[in-house]
Amino acid sequence: MQKTFLFLAAILGALAVGLGAFGAHGLTDLIDEHAIRIYEKGISYHFNHVFALIACSLLYSNKPSKMIRWAYWMFFAGIICFSGSLYVLATASLTNISTSMIGPITPLGGLLFIAGWVLLAVYALRNFFGKRNMIGI
Repeated sequence: MQKTFLFLAAILGALAVGLGAFGAHGLTDLIDEHAIRIYEKGISYHFNHVFALIACSLLYSNKPSKMIRWAYWMFFAGIICFSGSLYVLATASLTNISTSMIGPITPLGGLLFIAGWVLLAVYALRNFFGKRNMIGI
């Protein structure tokens, strides 16, 4: 499983760099400034959460855990939903894709990111602070 985790993180990292370069060099003349900011927000969250995927991969390879596995998939799905929906929203004027169904997906992606971070925090409390930690989890 950890090999799959690291492989998917690497692919999503490469995709973040590629989409970022495309946005910086290919989209600036095609979409308005507001859409560029939306696209850049998608890239920012996408790339930052690739690091969360890598962290989960490393933690899982050291000590496999359902909580880390769930955190990984929350981050993965968050990238797809949050960043993916922002990419679609930002480029809707070029693709003629209806955004009426896309808008609600963005906050769902945000909730998935939050869930991933909460799972990672609970994992850290349980595994690095021991059974008797400061907040009783």
